[in-house]
Amino acid sequence: MKHGKKYAEAAKLVDRATLYEPAEAIALVKKTAVAKFDETVEVHIRTGCDGRHAEQQIRGAVVLPNGTGKEVKVLVFAKGDKVNEAEAAGADYVGGDELIPKIQNEGWLDFDVVVATPDMMGVVGRLGKVLGPKGLMPNPKAGTVTMDVAKAIADIKAGKIEYRLDKTNIVHVPVGKASFTEEALQENFDALMAAIVKAKPSALKGQYLKSITLTSTMGPGVKVSVAKF
Repeated sequence: MKHGKKYAEAAKLVDRATLYEPAEAIALVKKTAVAKFDETVEVHIRTGCDGRHAEQQIRGAVVLPNGTGKEVKVLVFAKGDKVNEAEAAGADYVGGDELIPKIQNEGWLDFDVVVATPDMMGVVGRLGKVLGPKGLMPNPKAGTVTMDVAKAIADIKAGKIEYRLDKTNIVHVPVGKASFTEEALQENFDALMAAIVKAKPSALKGQYLKSITLTSTMGPGVKVSVAKF
């Protein structure tokens, strides 16, 4: 992959052989985010888990104290009183069966998170092939299958993010924007890492956290020391 001049200049500021303390890494990521837009700051955590074994899966959610800096659109599958509850709580879209063809046939995916009440999971299950690969399937572990739709929506709008292992046993999550202060990014990073450390599968033998890399959308990766975790 060929990088531009800006990237090359930014990359010079990062020593690839160094494992930085989180605060130093965050300062470097902010300094190397030189794109014309407000870049997202992401954390990539390589784990020693083997996601093929159910007991070594990591999946959950955490509310970032300073949010993600992104407007999150929430779709809620509900019926009865829960429809009004979801609308009152600020859901962007609320519906039921009638949304199935819109998503399945028309390819409508103008939302970032899907919440469903347990009694609607039969309906939502029919969208598994569409929502599953995009990581949009509601899940009780992530708090997106719940009767308390108001709380779920409030948490998501406040900056709740979901984390899970990908096929290569890496967790990829946003922790804010390059325009955030270093303190705000540090608080978000600490909240995420506390959740990840707590989520360590008891079945795992050997090293849990193999590497942590902080990066902005267009910037170079900055390696973070895993020693304190």
